[in-house]
Amino acid sequence: MYQTINNTAYWYELKGDGVPVVYLHGFTGTGGTWDEMTRQLPENFLSLTIDLPGHGRTDSGAPKDMEGFSRDLARLLDYYQWQKVHLIGYSMGGRTALSFAIAYPDRVKSLTLESASPGLSDESEREDRRRKDEHLASRIENDGVKAFVDFWENIPLFQSQKKLPGNVREKIHTERLSHSREGLAQSLRYMGTGSQPSWWDALQSLEVPVLLLAGESDEKFTAINQSMKKLIPTAELAVVKDAGHAIHVELPDIFGKIVSEFLKTVELSTYQ
Repeated sequence: MYQTINNTAYWYELKGDGVPVVYLHGFTGTGGTWDEMTRQLPENFLSLTIDLPGHGRTDSGAPKDMEGFSRDLARLLDYYQWQKVHLIGYSMGGRTALSFAIAYPDRVKSLTLESASPGLSDESEREDRRRKDEHLASRIENDGVKAFVDFWENIPLFQSQKKLPGNVREKIHTERLSHSREGLAQSLRYMGTGSQPSWWDALQSLEVPVLLLAGESDEKFTAINQSMKKLIPTAELAVVKDAGHAIHVELPDIFGKIVSEFLKTVELSTYQ
């Protein structure tokens, strides 16, 4: 279904009934990337999956940065009269979920971050990343989505996905092809790692339960999440064996079990 907020028509889906859990996908993904995970939610939980700005069926009237999307998400929660939600984000969606939790700490019951980061703390690194993202954005605009997806699927970050069954890889490929060149380019320019604020100094302020997940073969994000765990007082870290960047795709049953147990534990502690 659609909900228009601040000139953006957001596509999202609701499944189940009970305590709300909001899922935010990664770059070139859609809310559909979470289909297997929403089926694994324990009873008494409701899932909301949403296509982020520049992705899927969401129609952005104007580019959205992290702060802009966070305001829109807060409005969507208001529409359903949800004071607090469990928030789960993968990669870019993890950076977005963390941004929302820092901007609206009273609206988050728990935070699950899969292969995510708080951005870049060094300004020169941020500027370098912005230049690289601008190059990619221009490449998408000039060469089209198909050529970009062919390139994107062969970067080292996604090498572990080549071991997935053919039908799973085809589903991911089709999902990546579903976007517009303008949407993906805008996402890189406005919600990229170099464009967003650095949240490293804000991590220690998080008070809600935080679950960090990283794939063992994804050495870069395993190291980032180990550093994050040291700074977040409430964090626990799960490094998943035989997994790369997209744990929920590569090992859905293991990911689902870890997250489900975490959510049930948080809910149980709420009533003790």
